[in-house]
Amino acid sequence: MAADRAGAPPRAWQRMLSGRRLDLLDPSPLDIEISDIAHGLARVARWNGQTSGDHAFSVAQHSLLVEALFSDLVPQASATDRLAALLHDAPEYVIGDMISPFKSVMGGSYKDCELRLQRAIHLRFSLPPEPAAALRRDIKRADQIAAYFEATLLAGFSTAEATEFFGRPRGFSAERFDFTPRSVTWAQDAFLKRFSALEKSRHSVATSAVG
Repeated sequence: MAADRAGAPPRAWQRMLSGRRLDLLDPSPLDIEISDIAHGLARVARWNGQTSGDHAFSVAQHSLLVEALFSDLVPQASATDRLAALLHDAPEYVIGDMISPFKSVMGGSYKDCELRLQRAIHLRFSLPPEPAAALRRDIKRADQIAAYFEATLLAGFSTAEATEFFGRPRGFSAERFDFTPRSVTWAQDAFLKRFSALEKSRHSVATSAVG
């Protein structure tokens, strides 16, 4: 990225539609808004856009799918844990959804940026900056199940190929979940609606505990 002016360091922040300026080198939770996250994720395509359908299968829609799968895997999960599942790919509203092969090419620098953003996002929404190992494992499993179905139903993978990379889901049927690529507006609104429902549930639990 070119410097803003002669002799100045390269610009490392992005202006969001909310008006926030998010510094990628030192992201502040105060500069993170759920409206920006939903807007961005609804416009980022999974699988580099190489999916069937009239619309891209967005990261926002993928996030909704992963949260639904996670809730099936861990039915006793709290609203806080479900929110962590919904936001598992939230940094991609800034850095995009890089396919795994490209992440391998990029090496550690991409992962470092992703982790900085994820910690800031978690702090913004009162989640632990570092989720517990068991929660990370369960969210990762839900992510792999989602990836398997997306790969075979939308991205042209054979069953054998998807099984090799993501594992074969056991006890899950694709018919129970929505894999129809939806419009940007639908995905953005659905993501915000689910976020609001989980926040309301968290607030209700917190209020009950205080009472």
